[in-house]
Amino acid sequence: MTEVSSLTGRLLVATPALADPNFDRAVVLLLDHDEEGSLGVVLNRPTPVGVGDILEGWADLAGEPGVVFQGGPVSLDSALGVAVVPGGASGEAPLGWRRVHGAIGLVDLEAPPELLASALGSLRIFAGYAGWGPGQLEDELVEGAWYVVESEPGDVSSPAPEKLWRSVLRRQRNELAMVATYPDDPSLN
Repeated sequence: MTEVSSLTGRLLVATPALADPNFDRAVVLLLDHDEEGSLGVVLNRPTPVGVGDILEGWADLAGEPGVVFQGGPVSLDSALGVAVVPGGASGEAPLGWRRVHGAIGLVDLEAPPELLASALGSLRIFAGYAGWGPGQLEDELVEGAWYVVESEPGDVSSPAPEKLWRSVLRRQRNELAMVATYPDDPSLN
C-alpha cells in the first residue's frame, strides 16, 4: 500500500473536464483525507432551506446567506457544521469544536449553540458530504478531475458562494488563474 499524503484542510476545485453533475464547478473543503478515504463538503451549493428550518438553535450563528448548503451527494439527511474560530489556529479549541485545519473546524451540532456563540467567527451548515473510498480520490486526481489548492478561512463563509469557484481559481499564482475565465458553456464560444 502506498503512503497517502494528507490533503486535509485543502480545497478540491473541479476542473472544467469533470463530468459528474454533483461536482460541476464545485469547491470542496477536505475535512479528512488518509489511507482509509476522504471526506469533504462542497462549499458553493446553497439550498433554499434556511438553517432555522432544520436547526433552529444554530440559525443566529450561521453566516449569510443563512441557508443550509448541500455538502455533497452522500447522507443528505445528516448535517455537518463547519466553523472558523478566530485565533483557533494557535489557541485552545473551544468546547464543541474540533480543529480540522488551522482556524477551520467541525462543530458538534448536538452541543448547545450558546456554548460556542462567543467563539465562532463564522458557521456554515451542510446537508450531506462528499466521500471517497481508499485510493478513489487519488485516482480522480491522476485523471485530472480536480485541482488541489490551499484553503483560506474565508472560503468556508464566502458571502457569494456562487462565485467561489472562479474566485478561488483567480487567486492562484499560476496558470490556474486563467481557468477562472473558462466559460460556463464552451460550446457557445
